[in-house]
Amino acid sequence: MSDDVHDLTTNPVHIGLGATTVVQPDFTGEMDWYTAYGDRHGDDGAEGRLVSMHRFSEPWDTWEMHPNGSELVLCVDGSITLHQDIHGSVQTVTLDRGQYVINPPGAWHTADVAAPATALFITAGLGTEMKPR
Repeated sequence: MSDDVHDLTTNPVHIGLGATTVVQPDFTGEMDWYTAYGDRHGDDGAEGRLVSMHRFSEPWDTWEMHPNGSELVLCVDGSITLHQDIHGSVQTVTLDRGQYVINPPGAWHTADVAAPATALFITAGLGTEMKPR
């Protein structure tokens, strides 16, 4: 593969101030990856966006939350059931291919899948928090 071609499932991208786009290191899904992301792009503040794509074959084992902005979740293949805890009220929505939902800032969210599915995320990634499900 050319050095100019990347796989979004492996290497997310940061869209930052001044219309910059920066390829990110291999995604691990661990909290330390998000911490390092904040170290790399914290100067962009809440205006920076992390764009990533993930394939799921099992329910998530964590809840996550983005305190500094909303997150777009777009199902690109399969079906994803997203659970959002918004101000203590849990809402559930099922997304099929081409459908999206927005996680508001500060909303804890997690997801279930009954079969393999893929989603694209555009996230205000700075300050992301995770907790066990």
